[in-house]
Amino acid sequence: MPDATRQMTSPSYLLPAEDTDFMLNRREMRGLRFAMEYSKADLLLRDWHVRSTIICFGSARTPSPEQVEALCAAAESGDKAAREKADQAKTLSHYYNQARLFGRLVSEKGGALNPVDGWRDNVIATGGGPGIMEAANRGAMEAGAPTIGFNITLPHEQVPNAYTTPELTFRFHYFAMRKMHLAMRARALAVFPGGFGTMDELFEILTLQQTGKAKLAPVVLVGRDYWRRVFNYDVMMEYGVIAPRDLNLFEIVDSAEEAWQSLLKRGLQVPSTL
Repeated sequence: MPDATRQMTSPSYLLPAEDTDFMLNRREMRGLRFAMEYSKADLLLRDWHVRSTIICFGSARTPSPEQVEALCAAAESGDKAAREKADQAKTLSHYYNQARLFGRLVSEKGGALNPVDGWRDNVIATGGGPGIMEAANRGAMEAGAPTIGFNITLPHEQVPNAYTTPELTFRFHYFAMRKMHLAMRARALAVFPGGFGTMDELFEILTLQQTGKAKLAPVVLVGRDYWRRVFNYDVMMEYGVIAPRDLNLFEIVDSAEEAWQSLLKRGLQVPSTL
């Protein structure tokens, strides 16, 4: 019988699901990759009976208390630049602490610990990385609640933070699909000081609500000094590029407790069994 080794070892002989080069690198398979990124996270969240989430956005560069302590220790014997870096870290770390407290408050009071008919509501979800994301996941984990991380593959190295529930720690290739999963179950959004990525995600949600493409859900911005300086909506109003009613889409507060009360006041649905 003729030897068919060459035929059986050809990439074309692989089952499509086993041919990772075909699945991952062919441009024509992009639609299927989109569908797989949607389905995997959706099905695993259903398996965990996660019905709704509260999203936390903010800078990945926000240092934890442990990082601040290390910077301050180094600054004691360092130069002026090291001391300035430590002082900046102290200021920014305040928001890490507030995001951590917010994650705990939401998890204890919002429904993540008390399933209704088997379903969990208002589960803390973040982009899964460091900084504010880590802080919110950390607070939820400390409350004993499940907590979600929607990570993204980037050119530079990124690993998930250690506080997301392992079975709810996802990784996406496509920003669009990641954003969809962040938005589609969100009952509310809390945004702490952040940079380009935070702004992108914030305005994505505000645009969806402004245009009626998504149901209204309360949005709270934490850190009055930061947001009043960075987000100059008065100028936008002056130029007529937003309407007065658009300002009702969000509220600015200073603390985790104020953020939680803002969400409740502005219509956050919390399971009645709590």
